[in-house]
Amino acid sequence: SSSSSWQEQLLPLVVTLRDCVREAVSKARAAMTFVVLQGALTATVAQGPERIVQRRHAVFSQALSAVVCGFMLKVYGGLEDPEFLQQLHSVGILAQFEALLSTYGEEEGMLEDMEVSVADLSRVAFTITEAKSEQLHDFLPTLRGTWAGFVVEVPLPSETFASLPQELKDGSLIQVESVLFNIGINQHQSLAERFGDSSLQERINQQSGERLRAYCHSLRDKLPHTAGVQSLSELLSALDRSLEVKKRKNVEVLWIAGTMCHKVNGIRLTSCKSAKDRTAMSVTLEQCLILREQHTLSQKHFSMALDCMRRDGCRMENVQKNIGSRKFAFSSVQLLTFPKLYRPPDGTYG
Repeated sequence: SSSSSWQEQLLPLVVTLRDCVREAVSKARAAMTFVVLQGALTATVAQGPERIVQRRHAVFSQALSAVVCGFMLKVYGGLEDPEFLQQLHSVGILAQFEALLSTYGEEEGMLEDMEVSVADLSRVAFTITEAKSEQLHDFLPTLRGTWAGFVVEVPLPSETFASLPQELKDGSLIQVESVLFNIGINQHQSLAERFGDSSLQERINQQSGERLRAYCHSLRDKLPHTAGVQSLSELLSALDRSLEVKKRKNVEVLWIAGTMCHKVNGIRLTSCKSAKDRTAMSVTLEQCLILREQHTLSQKHFSMALDCMRRDGCRMENVQKNIGSRKFAFSSVQLLTFPKLYRPPDGTYG
């Protein structure tokens, strides 16, 4: 019929038009991408790359200072532990950062800063030296090197230094393996999970899980008889399962990572936005978990001990020094969005 003949003649033209439109859209998209990138480059140049470098160095200095303090505490606390000293020169030391930042608003930027600074710690190594004298200033750590690689020298008293394994006395470098696990727990994380994006948190945790696994495997391969090594496989499997579960405010990730850090004699560092409120909830919970698992605190008294630490412990002194008030900066409505174990007792917030 004349109608079908007309349609047959029109079909090739429609197909050609469709292809032309697709090509035009592709070129327009490429052009717009170029314009956006050009604008971003112009803005970066206008701000000056110095500002970016300065920011990176400023954040790195904070992370480095924290790890140096943690390392010195671990060394002084582990001088009588030959397995730990052997672990230092054979495998290095794990530095695990725990963050409680939300992936919403300004805290997302803080988390991005933390991600970079923790990754930059891979440039750092420690070495233990013999102090030149008994003067206090000779026991302060010193930093040498360049951005390509830093070495922190930690001096020890002569008598203590003499008791170290020969490898450490010879200046063996102690490498730092740094990981960051973040779980947002406040009301802003609720918004991010419902209406925003928590992919930054997921990526950070997955990457840190892989680095933690590599460190544990290295420890198992080089020092298979170290205490606690045999239980690492089960904990790694549990961590993998927790990371794969799409669960809101999955704080179990933090608990498992923290337990593994203790098992491998690592450095634990916890922070949030101000390091006084959410951090206090996490630190006191960790203290009670240690009491339960290592010092026979009964489940019956667990909640009592947790409330006591939050009401009368040193974290309340930290709040007092920060804001001049013995109150955590939470509201009752805000706390409804927190996991239950991260809620302080009545009368301690406001």
